Amino acid sequence: MCGIVGILGNEAVAPLIVDALKRLEYRGYDSAGVATLENGRLDRRRAPGKLRTLEEKLRREPLSGHAGIGHTRWATHGTPNETNAHPHATERVAVVHNGIIENYRELRDDLAKQGVKFESETDTETIVHLIEAELNNGKTPEESVPAVLSKLRGAFALAFLFKGGDDLMIAARRGSPLAVGHGDGEMYVGSDAIALAPFTDRISYLNDGDCAFLTRKGVTIRDKDGLGSVVERPVQKSNASAMVIEKGNYRHFMAKEIAEQPEVVGHTLAHHLDMSAGRARIPEGIDFAKLDRIAFSACGTAYYAALVARYWFEKFARMPVDIDIASEFRYREPPLKEGGLAILISQSGETADTLATLRHCRAQGMQIASVVNVPTSTIARESDAVFPTLAGPEIGVASTKAFTCQLATLACLAIAAGRARGVLSAEDEERLVGALIELPRLMAETLKLEPQIERLAKDFSKAQDALYLGRGTSFPIALEGALKLKEISYIHAEGYAAGELKHGPIALVDEKVPVVVIAPYDTLFEKTVSNMQEVAARGGKVLLITDEAGAKEAGGEFETLIVPTSYAFVSPMIYAIPMQLLAYHTAVFMGTDVDQPRNLAKSVTVE
Repeated sequence: MCGIVGILGNEAVAPLIVDALKRLEYRGYDSAGVATLENGRLDRRRAPGKLRTLEEKLRREPLSGHAGIGHTRWATHGTPNETNAHPHATERVAVVHNGIIENYRELRDDLAKQGVKFESETDTETIVHLIEAELNNGKTPEESVPAVLSKLRGAFALAFLFKGGDDLMIAARRGSPLAVGHGDGEMYVGSDAIALAPFTDRISYLNDGDCAFLTRKGVTIRDKDGLGSVVERPVQKSNASAMVIEKGNYRHFMAKEIAEQPEVVGHTLAHHLDMSAGRARIPEGIDFAKLDRIAFSACGTAYYAALVARYWFEKFARMPVDIDIASEFRYREPPLKEGGLAILISQSGETADTLATLRHCRAQGMQIASVVNVPTSTIARESDAVFPTLAGPEIGVASTKAFTCQLATLACLAIAAGRARGVLSAEDEERLVGALIELPRLMAETLKLEPQIERLAKDFSKAQDALYLGRGTSFPIALEGALKLKEISYIHAEGYAAGELKHGPIALVDEKVPVVVIAPYDTLFEKTVSNMQEVAARGGKVLLITDEAGAKEAGGEFETLIVPTSYAFVSPMIYAIPMQLLAYHTAVFMGTDVDQPRNLAKSVTVE
């Protein structure tokens, strides 16, 4: 979600900040703004909507300052309009903010009693008025920021500019990610190294509670919200590409990322498998043989990846698996065994609820492993073991290639666990690894079904509701298919275990409700066909997604999409692709914003 960029430069920084913010557009946002120091005086430009609106405003009313901060905002408090857009400012201080200040109402009420007038509905405006009060009491900017941070509850990343402080920027983080970029006579702040890539590849990541005081000569970092000791954070060489990520010949980033799956899944498998030996690489730092069970936690699409992984770990490693949506995990207060293993799954590695779950598990003495796509992310840095998904940058808000790379990584881990626990024989492991090695080819074959899926999507775009059904590992894929349709087409859709159809959802079935059935020809196929018959008997329109043997067994009675025949183990990665393409083309027919659907953000950094 929200993006932050700050620059202490040697030329007009507003155009540079806007270009950097464009690299964060994939996160999702609904307003944007820039503030710079003009001859020691703060000035700002803000606009609702996309960055192009802000650019137009800057062309009419340019900013020439050499020090500036910018922001793309995803609304949490107040509607997405210019008044609520960041930066928020008084005459002497401007701030941009990612996160949520949980006690802002209390702070706002206290300030109002002191005569402070608020312009916006945001929690962020409270911060600038608190800073202003500290400045009024004679404190310096360097003293004011730590004093205010100590009063704030919640998760945040902040960057400040001060009137008259042309060579000063202050940044702080608690929960939300923030990085410092080191240049030659210039310094930078960003919520993502990708945003800073055109300027520098030397990055320091702030830890929770860090407060950074930047000048053009360098940075001083203090811990404990700026009230603690001076600390050193290592300067790392970032591998974030300095090139703006392009769609190429694709209409949308989502289409490009769907098409990239055979390649990126192949990269991910090559990392986690010894293909020549037919073995999964045993991960360092995790001894599966000594574990009694695994606790998975994730949000959204990553949660569905965990649901699939549960089938694999229980079958191939005979390990009991607990799975929780991260936003519910802590509040359920499950008993956690010291020394047990928690596996957290997150594309960005910054998902607030998942990060909170990690820290809760850590406090209970558990080992922490993570499946993440950003190896420099907070979740990765706070994990004992990191299992990377090599999907590359995923710009579309609706996850596609990150999901299948998560599945590929978890499949390799399940095999490794099975071998470590003595459940899988060498022959079993070789057979499973062989199925994974074939996966990129099978995914490429599945992508060739796109013209047929596009025709099916035209009818889907006329529906108001849809049902998705599956059994076994196809059940989480049904959940994921329904989520994809909801996310980008805004059609109401629900995923169910096929056996649950008679326990309520069948009441929704009529000739207007398409029912997608995910049914590879496996031991559960016959039961799933019975469920399809129940739908057909009530006038429901069934789309059966199966392989050649399944289509033959079904007898041509249903609208059928035939995917390549695969080993049952890898079928979730195969069947995920038609789910993605069906949602994508339905959304295209409906004219929605496919890459940045309404109300959604790519990286959810607030709870």
